[in-house]
Amino acid sequence: MKDPYKVLEVSKTASAEDIKRSYRKLAKELHPDLNPGNEKAAARFSDVSQAYDLLSDPDKRKRFDAGEIDASGQETAPRGGFYQAYTHAGGRGKYHGPEFGGDFAAEDIFADLFGGRGQRGGRRRKGADVSYTARITFLEAALGDKKRLQLADGKTLDVNIPPGSETGQTLRLKGQGMPGAGGAGAGDAYIELNVDPHPFFTREGRNIHLELPITLQEAVLGGSVSVPTIHGRLSVKVPAGSNSGKTLRLKGKGISGAKSGTAGDQYVKLKVVLPDKVDDDLRDFVEGWAENHPYDPRAKIGMS
Repeated sequence: MKDPYKVLEVSKTASAEDIKRSYRKLAKELHPDLNPGNEKAAARFSDVSQAYDLLSDPDKRKRFDAGEIDASGQETAPRGGFYQAYTHAGGRGKYHGPEFGGDFAAEDIFADLFGGRGQRGGRRRKGADVSYTARITFLEAALGDKKRLQLADGKTLDVNIPPGSETGQTLRLKGQGMPGAGGAGAGDAYIELNVDPHPFFTREGRNIHLELPITLQEAVLGGSVSVPTIHGRLSVKVPAGSNSGKTLRLKGKGISGAKSGTAGDQYVKLKVVLPDKVDDDLRDFVEGWAENHPYDPRAKIGMS
């Protein structure tokens, strides 16, 4: 186990305020929110948190300096001497005095860093909550999935992404925050989701929208075409004489409601696309057809 003084980059004669100041600086530099995917930073952050947990407690620090416990807080020798007399005399259970700057713990620092409120004044304290941001794909958000995240202490956790999740939505993982003090429970982890856009699909509520290119012959003659949906490809019939802008509704092919279970729909907006190169055959056909079939597509908007 690493020497906590070296981990926090302080001397063995450092004051409680020096230790607190160094911890605050290192925690800001190494926190996983600021170093996504950096396993080395996450491991060092865990070491720094553990070192601060030991050295910020005057009782633990005194016992560590005396060789009674190791850097992980485990006993190295039976307790005795002053500590035992102190506890039998009905002491507070935690040293307190001006040389230590009062009682404080890691969760107080994190409350300050991330906007929460400190929980001081008692030996038993619930751990601080921590926040993360998780990027997920459009389909992971729409259909639901599992996402593996790395937490502050370096461990990984599989998070269930509910179907229909949206950007800004926050998931709560109970008990996955910072450890508590004095036997109290750990804090919670809050995962804010950030959904990446999809190259073809867009979303409105539980409905999915897609612009589908079709050929000139499919628009004129109609026919079956393969349409992508969030659930897989589907054969859809394009009515003969379809114009660009015509929209087909695929009932139930949208996103399932989280509570109702009722799925939205997918709306497919058709877009007639000419070939990349218009050859002589198509040009001659259109010229001949246009001579005998004049029409004005802009008449309804006063552009003729």
